[in-house]
Amino acid sequence: MTSGKGAYLRQITSSLSAQMRSVEVGREMEGSSPPSVFIGSYAYPKIYAGPIIAARHGDTRIMDSPESWIPAGITQEEIISYRLSLVRGKQRIAADNLHNPFVEKLQEIALSSSSVESEVTFETAPSGMMFSEESSPHGPSARMEQFEIIKGRWDHDLEKAYYDTDLGASGAVIDLHHKGVSFSGIQKAFSVGTIGIGRKRKLVPTRWSITACDTLLGDHLLSRVRRNSPIDCYRVHEFDSLNNHYAVLLIPTAWQYEWIEAFLHVLGREEMIFADHEGHRKKQGYSPVGGCYYSCRMAVLDALAQEGKQAGAIILREARRGYIPLGVFNVRENVKHAMRSSPKEFDGLSDALSYLATGFTLSPDRFYKESTLLARLNKGHQATLSAFRYRSCRITSELLGSGTGRPR
Repeated sequence: MTSGKGAYLRQITSSLSAQMRSVEVGREMEGSSPPSVFIGSYAYPKIYAGPIIAARHGDTRIMDSPESWIPAGITQEEIISYRLSLVRGKQRIAADNLHNPFVEKLQEIALSSSSVESEVTFETAPSGMMFSEESSPHGPSARMEQFEIIKGRWDHDLEKAYYDTDLGASGAVIDLHHKGVSFSGIQKAFSVGTIGIGRKRKLVPTRWSITACDTLLGDHLLSRVRRNSPIDCYRVHEFDSLNNHYAVLLIPTAWQYEWIEAFLHVLGREEMIFADHEGHRKKQGYSPVGGCYYSCRMAVLDALAQEGKQAGAIILREARRGYIPLGVFNVRENVKHAMRSSPKEFDGLSDALSYLATGFTLSPDRFYKESTLLARLNKGHQATLSAFRYRSCRITSELLGSGTGRPR
């Protein structure tokens, strides 16, 4: 991420430690891993890796199943409670050192179809917590002296990919997605080095593995979407969740993509906007807005591939007061739900933009100024933009005057 966005998100997360408490445990701990692991990126390729364990026994899968949180109506407070109840153990290890008992235990956890009973002795009592825009939060952490697990049954599809040492990582990720394995399940298997060509397997930091899986799936889905005919109108899909409003504007063109996110009054009175885009050709280099760019891209392409259609996509996100960084699952899963919603359809761009403007707190002109694709679409069609601005102002005035809320 750019220093601007990265620094801003660090301001948000640094303020959380004073407001929240994670679970307290001693040097010795027994509990169930959801199953979950975390691979750090600091000082790669000599990294800290280890399990994430709940300080309780039994079925703890819900604590590390982001795909299930939004459908189940899990609140932000409940998600944070789950995550801060998870304790991270860690040991320093080389990323290519897969053939040792410690890494084999991590692989056992990542491939398990159920929670894994675990025992840990830490060097010191775990402390702290971690919040990140990239990966889901977790509670206290500490280096481990001893670590034991009770092996369980592996997920059938992940087990098959583990033993297929001739299948490349890209092919394995795509195949597992096609079989319906959850994104988090695929990402964990990728992270602990259990998929891909045998000799090329290694531990991959959690943050990197999330973006890698989003990118591999997104590129594959795009190759399918490019073969489809474009949609025949402008469409708007929307979804609200976890103090975010998402709107997906689909346009009747070949694939092009833009992500624009605004953070409004999260810390005070600030209005921070970040954006990135790609045209008909794939973006080169890592996006300055971070992993959310790839998570959103994959989610939209997945929906278009399932529909058998092609479109350009401009996604607007507004994070509002109360927003807390929970990881890029927040973007991926919310955009998936937006794409599943019944869209509003429009014959022209100006009507679609005017409708979009009523759903956001931020002035529509602010989004427009940050948008590269909207400027291209409106080039030579100034009347469209003028109509958008006029209608947006009129509708906003009507809402403020009537106090009736958003028109249906």
